[in-house]
Amino acid sequence: MVSLTCVLAATASAQVFLRLDSAWQFIRTDMASPWEVNRPVKAGKPESVPLWTDVTLPHCFNAADAVSPYENYYQGAAWYRRSLEVSNPYAGGHTLLHFEGSGQKTQVYVGDKLVGSHVGGYDEWTVDITEAVRGRGQRIQLSVRCDNSRDVEMLPSDMSDFCLYGGLYRPVWLVYQPSHYLEDVELCTHGDTLSLSADHREGMTLSITDPQGHIVYQGPYVSSLKVKKPRLWDVDQPQLYTARIRNGEQTIVKHFGFRSYRFDEHGPFRLNGRRLLLRGTHRHEDHAGVGAAMTDDMIRHELKQIKQMGANFIRLGHYQQRDLVLQLCDSLGLLVWEEVPWCRGGVGGERYQAQARRMLTNMIRQHRHHPCIILWGLGNENDWPGDFSTVLDTVGVRRLMTDLNALAHRLDPTCLTTIRRCDFCADIVDVYSPSIWAGWYSRRFTDYRQMEQAAIDRYPRFLHAEWGGDSHAGRHAETGFDIEAGDRNGDWSESYIVRLFDWHLKEQAAMPQLTGTAFWTFKDFATPLRPDNPIPYVNQKGVVQRDGTPKESYYVFQSYWSAEPMLHIYGHTWPVRWGRDGERKQVLVYSNQPWVELYVNGQSQGRRRRDVNDYPAQGFHWDVVLQPGENTLRAVSAGGLTDEIRQEYVTEPWGQPARLLLSRESADVVRAELVDEQGRRCLDATYWIVFSLAGDGRLLCDQGTTLGSRRIQAANGVARIRFAAEGRCAIAAQSGDLATPLLVVEPE
Repeated sequence: MVSLTCVLAATASAQVFLRLDSAWQFIRTDMASPWEVNRPVKAGKPESVPLWTDVTLPHCFNAADAVSPYENYYQGAAWYRRSLEVSNPYAGGHTLLHFEGSGQKTQVYVGDKLVGSHVGGYDEWTVDITEAVRGRGQRIQLSVRCDNSRDVEMLPSDMSDFCLYGGLYRPVWLVYQPSHYLEDVELCTHGDTLSLSADHREGMTLSITDPQGHIVYQGPYVSSLKVKKPRLWDVDQPQLYTARIRNGEQTIVKHFGFRSYRFDEHGPFRLNGRRLLLRGTHRHEDHAGVGAAMTDDMIRHELKQIKQMGANFIRLGHYQQRDLVLQLCDSLGLLVWEEVPWCRGGVGGERYQAQARRMLTNMIRQHRHHPCIILWGLGNENDWPGDFSTVLDTVGVRRLMTDLNALAHRLDPTCLTTIRRCDFCADIVDVYSPSIWAGWYSRRFTDYRQMEQAAIDRYPRFLHAEWGGDSHAGRHAETGFDIEAGDRNGDWSESYIVRLFDWHLKEQAAMPQLTGTAFWTFKDFATPLRPDNPIPYVNQKGVVQRDGTPKESYYVFQSYWSAEPMLHIYGHTWPVRWGRDGERKQVLVYSNQPWVELYVNGQSQGRRRRDVNDYPAQGFHWDVVLQPGENTLRAVSAGGLTDEIRQEYVTEPWGQPARLLLSRESADVVRAELVDEQGRRCLDATYWIVFSLAGDGRLLCDQGTTLGSRRIQAANGVARIRFAAEGRCAIAAQSGDLATPLLVVEPE
């Protein structure tokens, strides 16, 4: 199956496009009416509601409670309000409000008049407020009601393994358009021909520039244009053309690219005619401290991290994401699978199914022009019952899946369709991904190739989305990761997960028929379904923490995928190792260089050459003797790269945790450590530890990270948390029946 297309990388822009980030007020409760929302607050009046807070957009009203260990995250209505100066420069022009996404049901009011509404938390939508503001003067009162209440007849399901966030968590724009304007111009290509489609053509002009800025065409608007020897968009050279369409006072600027791709039957993936192994991951729009309200800089940093890891493919799970994400994938060279939020729960009635069709339509129309997109996802784990009945309606699921597949091909005949984990619908879509979690949820990770090859043989076009496992950052183990061990779900050590990833990547590199894979997931994220995880309410399958801090496993992927020289000794977050005196311990170094030499306490342990078949760490593994006390490990590689860590080696055994010690590790971090009766550190302890603070200060908690969780499982007997002291305060740490230590922090 072949797809050859030219696609856009930006939505239409007007002459005046104002981002409304500041001057908002917010209240997390429902109000009786927009009149009550905009009623002036009078001091001393009991009927007044003075609980509004000043906020800046993007804003998510589940930024903290999504990962709070002691409450369910809020699902209900909340309001935003602000005054807005309207000054449209166009005579007879249109005044619009454009929402890049808001959760999950939204109503918009000008004064007390409802001017627009939308259902769905992830697609873009626009409200024309021209008539509503007419005659009101230049300043209006704008209020927006967002509601993420539970609703089984709405997508996605509340059984989904992620939070259905509420709020104006994506940008809102005030847009001024002239009296006659185009909502959009569609672009596509066939071979070297660029095709354009617009509702209006008279008097329009067109300019096309190539990736180097040279003018390819400039003149009257044409609906078809041949581009001589177009430069192809590729993951290594993401070359983008630019189209500028002038329509009177309106200018539309879009970026697009030329590329072709193909999934060979029972064979590899090809981009622009050459075999490309898809090296992929997934992302949720979720971040520590802000929930879904990621800033532009946060998004840019995360996408750059993914590219620097060496990835060339990303699945956007499980919903349409911001256009900025697609723009970055276009410019960085990341191929994309983007999907509609039909996730788990079965299939609902007509309102439910109409939303699925509407959101798929909006996603494709709004994003189909990005050269990065190769797959439209129609659903995820749709074989998961529960929202409507314990008996899954397979007939209903197949019927809706068939409708969505036909709709996707009708809206975009150049792109392929896909789903993950719904075997009874595998024959409907173009590309299918079954559930394969070797070494996590099923079997052993050494069974991976057998399981993968069986899927390649079974499904005509196969792409493996979702594999990997959880890891609690900072938890390491000396034993328990024998490669012949079975499913290790529950291990949660970084020591096991780096070996699981390592094995999978080794096998993938040796499978010529494999199209590619995407491991789940790049970053830890919030979920209401995992209250008992080591960090409560956090899915910890990421290779970076929820704030973007890399775990050790990030560097495993870099060593296999990245072209940029890298060198990393496993154990930067493992300060203390343990074992018998004289016992040989394995040291792993992850690098993409031809050779690495390891030094322990200044003594060379030998130089080893890179060999992808020499597991683990592609041959960069040494069995060494560590001296009791402090050890210095230093690695040197071809190209002059160096890395160094210090590890203490403990040989004295310890007993059961008997006490909890609390100390100030740095200016803003406290450390709780479990010790036995003799005060020896319990280096394998995983007890729960709960932090609290009294006095003039606060814990920097509810972040969903190892330094930002007030209730957390110990990692190698230790837990930490950040705090901000604003005067004298006391910090406590509790763990079961152990005595509670108290640390008094004096003002500096």
